[in-house]
Amino acid sequence: VRLHGKTKGLAVTSDVTPRYCLADPIEGGKQAVAESLRNLSAVGAIPLAYTDNMNFGNPQRPEIMGQFVGAVEGLREAGIALEYPVVSGNCSLYNETNGQGILPTPAIGGVGLVPDVRRTATIPFKNDGDVILLLGETRGHLGCSIYLRDIAGKDAGPPPPVDLKAEKRNGDFVRKRVMEGRLTAVHDCSDGGLCVALAEMAMAGGKGAAVTTPADKPPLHAYLFGEDQARYVVTARHEEASKIEAEAKAAGVPVTRLGTVGGAALTVDGAHAVAVAKLKAAHEAWFPALMAAPG
Repeated sequence: VRLHGKTKGLAVTSDVTPRYCLADPIEGGKQAVAESLRNLSAVGAIPLAYTDNMNFGNPQRPEIMGQFVGAVEGLREAGIALEYPVVSGNCSLYNETNGQGILPTPAIGGVGLVPDVRRTATIPFKNDGDVILLLGETRGHLGCSIYLRDIAGKDAGPPPPVDLKAEKRNGDFVRKRVMEGRLTAVHDCSDGGLCVALAEMAMAGGKGAAVTTPADKPPLHAYLFGEDQARYVVTARHEEASKIEAEAKAAGVPVTRLGTVGGAALTVDGAHAVAVAKLKAAHEAWFPALMAAPG
């Protein structure tokens, strides 16, 4: 949001992953705040503050109150570590149907300051030949992941751990490069992991990419769809990419060169290719089809 008569702007985001909060309310609360910071940092905004909307079931039930207390603790830890204060909030309790409470949902609304709206980053792949870098460590965490739920048909495991020091360090690093105008696209990794982030960037830009995974990676499905935190996919022009890699290593930010933007398909390791047009069709067609279905 551009401020009238100024080159400054505000960035606003809303985040929470209820399945993480159900599995571990403290880690889920931390992750909601951390993802909020990630989304602000990804567009080049300086995080200012957040508000919370605490949506839970019946707090008179011990397990629900336990969820609430754990989530508050996670929010507190993250706010302090990330220097990202909570300034307001509200509660919506007793959200149940037939005695079944909703998933614990401490929704986070974050606001950040964009110093110059002419220097922000967006998700779409922009230019053929741009280098794709992954910032942040990938261990292939599949607990509580979309892959585990939708592909393996399981609802198990802990959520990905949130390293708040890594979130702060990596967020600061990405934000500075955005503000310098050196990144051509930025997207944080969240639901669905790395491969979903790449697919979203490809669909938004109408451009494919050739990606090569590192030899020392975890199993391919875990590398592509694990939901490890504190990660960003960024692109830069070829002449900038090597400089950014060196700067990341100097700052202690894990960095992996994944490949380059270009072509009509998203290709992984030269073998697993999906046309961007096919991705867009699958992504955009399901809702009209659902609305047109009888009954």
